[in-house]
Amino acid sequence: MKKLEFKESQTTKATGLAGVNWTHRPSRIVTETGQTLHEMTDVEAPADWSDQAVNVVARQYLRKRLPDGKAETSVRALIHRVTSTIREYGESHLRLFQTAEDAQCFEKKLESILVLQQASFNSPVWFNCGLWHRYKVQGNAGNWAMDRKQTPPRAVPLENAFERPQSSACFIQRIDDDLNSIFELVKSEARLFKYGSGTGTNFSNLRSRFENLSGGGTSSGLMSFLEVFDRAAGATKSGGTTRRAAKMVCLDLDHPEILDFIRWKAKEEAKAQALIAAGFSAGMDGEAYRTVSGQNSNNSVRVTDEFMKSVRDDGTWSTKERRTGAVVETRPARELFRAISEAAWVCADPGVQYESAIQRWHTCSVSEPIRASNPCSEFMFLDNTACNLASLNLAKFVDIDGQFQIEKFRDAVRTLIVAQEILVDLASYPTREITERSHRFRPLGLGYANLGATLMSLGIPYDSDSGRDWAAAVTSLMSGEAYKVSGELAECTGAFDGFLENREPMLRVVRQHQEASSRLRGEVADAAMHSWNHALKIGSSCGFRNAQVSVLAPTGTIAFMMDCDTTGIEPDFALVKTKTLAGGGSLRIVNRTVARSLERLGYGKSDSVAVKTIVEKIEISGGGRSALRTAGIRDEHIPVFDCADEITPEAHLKMMAAVQPFLSGAISKTVNLPSSATVEDVEAVFRRGWELGLKAVAIYRDGSKSAQPLSRVSGKSVAQSSFLRNVNLCPECRYPSVLSGSCWVCPRCGHSIACS
Repeated sequence: MKKLEFKESQTTKATGLAGVNWTHRPSRIVTETGQTLHEMTDVEAPADWSDQAVNVVARQYLRKRLPDGKAETSVRALIHRVTSTIREYGESHLRLFQTAEDAQCFEKKLESILVLQQASFNSPVWFNCGLWHRYKVQGNAGNWAMDRKQTPPRAVPLENAFERPQSSACFIQRIDDDLNSIFELVKSEARLFKYGSGTGTNFSNLRSRFENLSGGGTSSGLMSFLEVFDRAAGATKSGGTTRRAAKMVCLDLDHPEILDFIRWKAKEEAKAQALIAAGFSAGMDGEAYRTVSGQNSNNSVRVTDEFMKSVRDDGTWSTKERRTGAVVETRPARELFRAISEAAWVCADPGVQYESAIQRWHTCSVSEPIRASNPCSEFMFLDNTACNLASLNLAKFVDIDGQFQIEKFRDAVRTLIVAQEILVDLASYPTREITERSHRFRPLGLGYANLGATLMSLGIPYDSDSGRDWAAAVTSLMSGEAYKVSGELAECTGAFDGFLENREPMLRVVRQHQEASSRLRGEVADAAMHSWNHALKIGSSCGFRNAQVSVLAPTGTIAFMMDCDTTGIEPDFALVKTKTLAGGGSLRIVNRTVARSLERLGYGKSDSVAVKTIVEKIEISGGGRSALRTAGIRDEHIPVFDCADEITPEAHLKMMAAVQPFLSGAISKTVNLPSSATVEDVEAVFRRGWELGLKAVAIYRDGSKSAQPLSRVSGKSVAQSSFLRNVNLCPECRYPSVLSGSCWVCPRCGHSIACS
């Protein structure tokens, strides 16, 4: 059978870890009160990594205590731990490479990609990968892995916790309407949180409080069990570190308790506000929010085309019993839609997942429908499956002349997809079912970060046709190349086990991607079309190794590891940010992207105003359109520097719509709304998301949660300033966190939920 080849070329030459200038430096993170949160006196790290990147990696990913009692102190050792493990497993266990030289070239390329901050794996890889074959931990962790020595291969329980690493950030789990299933899910969720992953479940199978039990009496209902899950999630630290547990709760609109679910977090928000007013501490980890329920999950409702058309036409909607399908209640569809929008206006939950659009782009619809997503809504696939993520730093693929380096990007995509494919087999999983189905369908989630900063550096407004066209072409190239590589992997090791029964929908969806790509124009779009044509040809012949290949995750912590100025698909949240000084204190700095963008636009050359002068004025003013004009930026260039809160909701949605046709999964993205937004504005966002064919939409209205502080910057409240809008104080270091996709992440210490 054919094997993989990895060769060097002039455009894709990699030096690995040896080609980096390594330095030793201290790493320290202090809280707003001056307390030392984290300190290491000697961390080995690349010289050109920022202090922020080193601090985040040292705090979050370097293991403080390995099973042999030692601690990691080196970024070089961290990257080697991960890359050598992936290469060794792909070479020795999977026999994936043509020669030993090909395997070594693969590892060197992967090292270069990671150490040069061109991409990063999701956090569980950094937490866990590479420990299993060096250290043994006593005690059964309850994890499972595939035993390829069996014929056919089957899932077997692992004896030791680190016998295989948990490498996937995203899980979707099924729940059935019986107590065993309910509490088995509580247990498996806790395992996932422990090793740094997040999970989502559609709870629509559970009977409502209006329905009878088989043994007589009435069910306690959905909401009573959701409170149990909420408390369990709140008690488990993710990854054994400072990351919050990440959890998604989905519910179909025809569930009899749908209104209680929609209003759940809004009601709890009112309770929290009352407690804060009574003097209890605020903040997401304060006493007020710890007292109320519903704070440890993202909630989403699943809406169909049928429902949205009923809203449009002023029709009705019925809820139904789970067992019999009998109608429980019928009410105006607009009333239900209004309730969703009112709750989201109050507390940002629930988000909306567009059921019909999700199924139209489903590659494995013969097996079963997609019923849920991961916590941040980007991974949407079958129940009891897992997805490991990796994200490319787009800014690293643009040269000094502003040209996108197509071949360099393609080579990175190929290397990462192969690495992620190896991780499917290398990883462990919390249950037998997830182990078997993740291997049967092998979904991957390659995405990118730093789109907003990259567009800014090119002098392209985020809210522009040219910005959306650029993003669409790059996304198309990424997914087209990823499916092409997946086809090549199928030539080597065979298509995923579920391909034959899903051959027709799989090829239909790839054709849909190809057709959407054919409408794009430009050099990158042409390269993308070539990849899609190749992918369809090889997929028709050999199938694909992976049922899915791409998503756009929020890239919370890993974006800071890669020194990205923006996360995921988001625009910048502020032109001016705060840098923590090693000796204590802080300094306000203007994003590096601003100077590059000004130079691209001709300032300091054809313009009499020097770039340095403009940057200094922006640093003093804190940003904002009027401040930019005062600093000397011309009106036609102001939109290039718009931040998240200066971009209209329509612009956020249109960027999502531009890239969605080129993704296997969905997009973790928050549509920012000003504090003055109305419930009608929220309704308009949810309606427009459906019209644009999106798979999911989440909103955040500035100031909607009591946990958001009214910090003051230059005499202005956060709600009035373009600096650090939509903030939430980090529970670890008390620094203002920012929205990354639909997750909160702290730029200072990297604290986040397990969303990447």
